[in-house]
Amino acid sequence: MEQKLFVYNTLTRKKEEFKAINPPHVGMYVCGPTVYSDVHLGNCRTYISFDLIFRYLSQLGYKVRYVRNITDAGHLEGDADEGEDKIAKKAKLAKLEPMEIVQKYTVGFHDVMEELNILPPSIEPTATGHVIEQIEMIKQILESGYAYEVDGSVYFDVEKYNQNHDYGILNGRNLDDLLTNTRALGGQQEKRGRLDFALWIKAKPEHLQTWPSPWSLGFPGWHLECSAMSDKYLGQHFDIHGGGMDLVPTHHTNEIAQNIACCGKMPANYWVHTNMLTVNGQKMSKSLGNSFLPHELFSGNNSILNKPYSPMTVRFFMLQAHYRSTLDFGNEAMEASEKGFKRLLNAWELIDKLKASEKSDVEINLLMQRCYDAMNDDFNSPVLIAELFEASRIINSVHDGKMKIDQQNLALLKQLMKSFVQDVLGLKNEQAADDDLPQVMNFIVDLRNEAKQSKDYATSDKIRDGLQKIGFQLKDSKEGTNWTKI
Repeated sequence: MEQKLFVYNTLTRKKEEFKAINPPHVGMYVCGPTVYSDVHLGNCRTYISFDLIFRYLSQLGYKVRYVRNITDAGHLEGDADEGEDKIAKKAKLAKLEPMEIVQKYTVGFHDVMEELNILPPSIEPTATGHVIEQIEMIKQILESGYAYEVDGSVYFDVEKYNQNHDYGILNGRNLDDLLTNTRALGGQQEKRGRLDFALWIKAKPEHLQTWPSPWSLGFPGWHLECSAMSDKYLGQHFDIHGGGMDLVPTHHTNEIAQNIACCGKMPANYWVHTNMLTVNGQKMSKSLGNSFLPHELFSGNNSILNKPYSPMTVRFFMLQAHYRSTLDFGNEAMEASEKGFKRLLNAWELIDKLKASEKSDVEINLLMQRCYDAMNDDFNSPVLIAELFEASRIINSVHDGKMKIDQQNLALLKQLMKSFVQDVLGLKNEQAADDDLPQVMNFIVDLRNEAKQSKDYATSDKIRDGLQKIGFQLKDSKEGTNWTKI
């Protein structure tokens, strides 16, 4: 059955039916990390959300070219083209080459992405690898009349652009409001307007990362890299552009202006943004002392949560909230997610043990369509998970003999669990790599059965209770004893 997908578009502020520009191909660009520090949980949430979108579009049969960049130059400490380059500042403090900093944190970023089972993008370009493309784009913007050069630096003229185009189209604000909320230029007198932003910055003598250009020895502005790389790999007009909602007011607004000034086209049809993280109702931030890194969450080495949580539990927790909703970390929420994830995995592991009957008490095709309906409603993963819990209830009921299922519905149930638990949600059993576990558990079960046959019930109960304490549950039935993780 053909599925109709609806996506919330930040640009229009409403849900729209997704229609690919060139089906079955889909171009998706997501702003990647600035690699000057460890990846933070807010980044993880964004990339898990777009991994979900990437996976589901692929599930629907689209051939997705997913581009996620690495910012390894040009991102200054402030959005107003002020301060030091974040990577260069870190390099100076550590007395290292900037690219050593880039390499260290890029590797760390990839490690966390792998732990969270986030698929790699189709292309992962870097800012430093595309300086030539950025220079060429600046030339075109200058030719269009929407940029100007001052003493070797090139700035985008926002007020001139707004005369012919709507600069605030993405965030729904007009230029007067934006100007009112923007501070005076201060020491940046070379800019003509308060909202003007740098396309090329003339480097100071002490700046570490520089490139020659027609204007000066310098480096590109932060916003330009995404415009240049999306244009190179996805074309002037592609399907989806995304990132965290914090990118809407400045970065993505400036990207749109750059692309229209250069190419005359809105770069993407659908603008998709993820919401922020909070901790016990407060915004997660270093200044509030409630921020922690992924590895601190996995190890339990943080002052916020009572215990460590596995990467798959964290992924499941994040998917239990809609990507556009605020996600709040807390002990109760994490513990509930851990239990829910184990419940889902236990059902998934039981499914191969189910036996088909001649008749069926359930119609899995209806449940399957509800799973699609959830994802078709703007990638609604929490509703999908609720439907998968219903699938888990059916699995447990069939296993316990309380419900019957025929061969056709059983095959469909197996397909449903694989398609949505593994392929779409990207969840996996973190114990699956331990190939010896089933053999060890079966050996322990055999020992317990021998104790029961010898009427040594004390030993039998000791084995059962001991396994319960370390997270394994035994279930006795007429067919024998089964074990599951709890």
